Amino acid sequence: MDSLTHLTNNIPWQRLTTAYGRGTDIPQLIETGQYEELSSLIEHQSTLWQTTPWVLMILLQELSKQKPEQVSLQEIQLYTAVASTINVDEMDSQHAVETMNELLDEKYLWPEDEEDDELWWEEEEPRGYDQEAFSSYFSYSYLLLKDAIPVFTAIMEENDKLAPAIQELLLMLQSEGERAVE
Repeated sequence: MDSLTHLTNNIPWQRLTTAYGRGTDIPQLIETGQYEELSSLIEHQSTLWQTTPWVLMILLQELSKQKPEQVSLQEIQLYTAVASTINVDEMDSQHAVETMNELLDEKYLWPEDEEDDELWWEEEEPRGYDQEAFSSYFSYSYLLLKDAIPVFTAIMEENDKLAPAIQELLLMLQSEGERAVE
């Protein structure tokens, strides 16, 4: 079994939500490189979802193995869509769970059965969307993107077509103070 399959198989996608329901289709979308579809599931109307940090973790691990000329604009646009939702200057004040794996604790996961999903969404605070968990989707997504800056930079230096899009992404990952220094 390759590492991508191993990674995707160890995440309970069917119990994590996206902008349009459960994350059941995400492993197939990752495997087939359907970045636009993935982007619409993990970021919607400036909101990140339970699946977002997990999708980023897998995609960024795979990105680091790609040759710069193999990277698509759609993939970079996915990262930019996520980065555009993050207020970098507020990341330190976020109250996130201690580790990303805690987001897979039973208390955050949705039930196996999808029958009552509409009722779950109507709750004042749906499972996995309390303040701490919700902040964690942003915090861990930001940390994953920030950790990938060397990978983005290497791609930008080798792929002139993607350079403007990656430059925009890198700017989004900087705080106001970092931008002022440049």
